[in-house]
Amino acid sequence: MSKKNTVTQEQINQILHSATKNENIIFEKCLVVTVQLPNGFIIVESSACVDKANFDATIGRDICYDRIKNKLWELEGYKLQCELSSHL
Repeated sequence: MSKKNTVTQEQINQILHSATKNENIIFEKCLVVTVQLPNGFIIVESSACVDKANFDATIGRDICYDRIKNKLWELEGYKLQCELSSHL
């Protein structure tokens, strides 16, 4: 059942799956993740540690993608609210 007044996890997953992703490690202790959404919008997130000996790209990647997903929820929620309010 498709709800027209909600954003779904499936939508978020599909957008992220269709996005172009780029990851760069900077200064041996910072991971920067850049995601270009299918419509061209770009989201950039980073995760870093104080000591490069503690750097773990897997942990940094998880942190960045969690933040990106949270932004997608906000952006898609805003888009849906605009669409719904224009139909009033």
